[in-house]
Amino acid sequence: MDDAIRTTAREVLAAEAAAVARMAEVIDETFEKAVRLMLDCRASVLTAGMGKAGHIARKIAATLASTGTPAHYINAADAVHGDAGSIRAGDVLLVLSSSGESDEIVRLLEVVKKFEHPIIGITATATSTLGRYADVAILTGKIEEACPLRLAPSASTTAMLALGDALALSVMKMRNFTADDFALYHPAGQLGRKLLRVSEAMTFKRGETLALAADTLTVSEVLQQVSRIKRRSGAVVLIDEATDKISGIFSDGDLRRLVLTGDNALNTPVRDVMTRNPKRVRDEALAGEAMAIMKKYRIDELPVVDANDRPVGLIDVQDLVVLKMLDTEV
Repeated sequence: MDDAIRTTAREVLAAEAAAVARMAEVIDETFEKAVRLMLDCRASVLTAGMGKAGHIARKIAATLASTGTPAHYINAADAVHGDAGSIRAGDVLLVLSSSGESDEIVRLLEVVKKFEHPIIGITATATSTLGRYADVAILTGKIEEACPLRLAPSASTTAMLALGDALALSVMKMRNFTADDFALYHPAGQLGRKLLRVSEAMTFKRGETLALAADTLTVSEVLQQVSRIKRRSGAVVLIDEATDKISGIFSDGDLRRLVLTGDNALNTPVRDVMTRNPKRVRDEALAGEAMAIMKKYRIDELPVVDANDRPVGLIDVQDLVVLKMLDTEV
């Protein structure tokens, strides 16, 4: 192995880590003002930057938008050729430029200032054009790049990204943005699937396809009762008729084992052979919680109950497989 490669890589990571660590020093009253400007924004937060800082600005806009703050990225070069017309009353601009002197950024600032839009700047020094034009300037200080030539934006853009995340997630917390809100903005992908509620993920629902029976019946009576359901899972949820609360579960595996015990097996009271006090999950729980229970206890069916422990459905391993949340090996 080439030690020079490893050494260079470690030096880059160390330089970028140090740059990010330094950003903790700029979390002060100015940073708080920036958060409150974004929190009080009546329209959208518009992010802008040129070159590598532009890529960081685009990512910050995406993070803001996905955590409850309307946000868009605008290209500074396009903005000074007409796209500045998309900036609306109530918008706040978040502008990124380490030097604070990029031609397109300076020209954009001149346009924005005419319309008196609040500007938050992330830049190295207060004396730069961006530092002077910004209503709130978050100053990173001079950051030595991790590039071996000390030229390519690397540590400086990493620091900007970290500050952007700190801004976006601070605003998120101030908004009391919840997991429910997050799920609303992330309906697709693994994150969205894990944030589904059990009530949304389950396909076996009471009054529709849930196999449900009283625990006072015999096994034969239970099977006759649930046979009318066209599609059912591999288990029957059993209830105490007096309270309507869950009392047990009887699976296809339980039935096979029972039949092997003797000829009169089907006349056995189901409460004698059911699994009492089975594992279950609340209807309001996240589907990820149901997945964790099923994996931990290696079970294929999990009853779903309401706040009063009354069965409202059942989530099956196949429900999670369809959602691509679980391997077929549970």
